[in-house]
Amino acid sequence: MNFLTQHFSKIVLGLLLAIFVQQCSNSRRVSNLEKQARLTNARLDSLITRDELLTRLEIEGLRAEKRMIQSTDRTMLDVNRQSEIDAQLKKLER
Repeated sequence: MNFLTQHFSKIVLGLLLAIFVQQCSNSRRVSNLEKQARLTNARLDSLITRDELLTRLEIEGLRAEKRMIQSTDRTMLDVNRQSEIDAQLKKLER
């Protein structure tokens, strides 16, 4: 008991210092986790949804079909299809 009464202030100061150092490291960990969460959220926000992907695929498919029709130079039926493709593209690109 005599030891505790003589060195009480030193023991308390040492414990407070240890707690302070631990809190600083916890704060650093929390800030690192917040940074990782922001990066993950930004990455998720940049991803496209399934519906957007399907729309883009359909647009590119129609464009490819139109290029193929134009390169083969065939009948009047193909000209009608080109105008249908243009109408579909306008509808999808809105």
